Amino acid sequence: MKQSDLADLVNVRRETIGRLEQGQYCPSLRLAMDLAKVFDTTVEDLFSFDDETDASDSQRD
Repeated sequence: MKQSDLADLVNVRRETIGRLEQGQYCPSLRLAMDLAKVFDTTVEDLFSFDDETDASDSQRD
């Protein structure tokens, strides 16, 4: 599937899909759920949740 096709299905820009694929963007819960629906899977299967990364992010605040 092309990025532009997926972007159209979930109502975002193609660049947003590219940034998601590169790990440069954290989607909203709504977007994550919409993507999971498109691929007939769960949010947990599409995205990894790394506790170590979350901890380092909160230290920057």
